[in-house]
Amino acid sequence: MKNWQNFLKKFEIRQSHVPRFNEECGVFGISGTKDAAALTALGLHALQHRGQEGCGIVSYDGNSYHSERKFGLVGDNFTKKHSLDKLKGKIAIGHNRYSTTGGETIRNIQPFYADLHGGAISIAHNGNLTNALLLREQMVREGAIFQTTSDTETIVQLVARSKKKDILNKIIDALMQIQGGYALSIIANGTLIGARDPLGIRPLVLGKFKNAFILASETCALDIIGAKFIREIENGEVVVIKDNKVESRRPFPKKQIKPCVFEYIYFSRPDSILKNKTAYEYRKNCSIKKR
Repeated sequence: MKNWQNFLKKFEIRQSHVPRFNEECGVFGISGTKDAAALTALGLHALQHRGQEGCGIVSYDGNSYHSERKFGLVGDNFTKKHSLDKLKGKIAIGHNRYSTTGGETIRNIQPFYADLHGGAISIAHNGNLTNALLLREQMVREGAIFQTTSDTETIVQLVARSKKKDILNKIIDALMQIQGGYALSIIANGTLIGARDPLGIRPLVLGKFKNAFILASETCALDIIGAKFIREIENGEVVVIKDNKVESRRPFPKKQIKPCVFEYIYFSRPDSILKNKTAYEYRKNCSIKKR
């Protein structure tokens, strides 16, 4: 009986740190415009259907990071001038949060920010890491201190612990250790970085607005600001955006893409484009075939 009680107690502790599925979150990032924060707010507004519990924006002005994270909708938090005036800089990332992870707390609202050896980093994450709990437990045993119950912090911790020299390779090193579906929008050392998981489970697209490049979960976030859709970020691809240029890296072995079917039938907004068709077209075709 005592052993059974110990098992239940351990199970409850483990469960308190298990992130709930949050695949439907939305991420946005832009680099190369003085209106970065305002455009990020508009992009998040278009992605509001992907998460209504919380939203956040982090910007970088060349010297400092500026962060605003709030409960509730984008329209309730980022439509007033004084809110956006705090978010200075030509680079910004944003996040819409879908599900709570360990309870409602401002600490779990993204984007996350951390000062690391080699430079500061801010990260917005859409997806779910299947090995986050195991990685977390291992790092805690080794002395790591977690401030949130989100699996996204696992990525931040892995970047911080990486022995690689520069921040980009630290990020890639962290990505090599995680499993599951993810789309990331990251600011690190004045650079906007995007990453998509090796199977392409989570969506991420590349767009352009004048001279600024954009990362977003869906094309509808590009449409709202009049940006041009360039292409989807490929599965397993890491893109580095700096000085109005895009560099592509592919650190993972090439695999067949296996996107989440729910992006086609549920998550994505009907007018968003997936593989050259709108989500509405896929849903309409499913309805016709069903009949």
